[in-house]
Amino acid sequence: MKGVNFVTDNNNRRTAVIIDLKTIEKHPEDVEDFLDGIIAESRKDEPKRSWEDVKKSLKKKGKL
Repeated sequence: MKGVNFVTDNNNRRTAVIIDLKTIEKHPEDVEDFLDGIIAESRKDEPKRSWEDVKKSLKKKGKL
């Protein structure tokens, strides 16, 4: 995506993202989708929970 750059470490692993503010202003939905993808990728190894379990937890916290 134009206006998005990655910072890498010495092993060429991505460690940070730099997003041009003009890109955010011009394409906020695209940037939001991009960030959602990064978050999803970072959480892919977390344990999975059933919808029923999540719903029960949200109700217990008063958020549903």
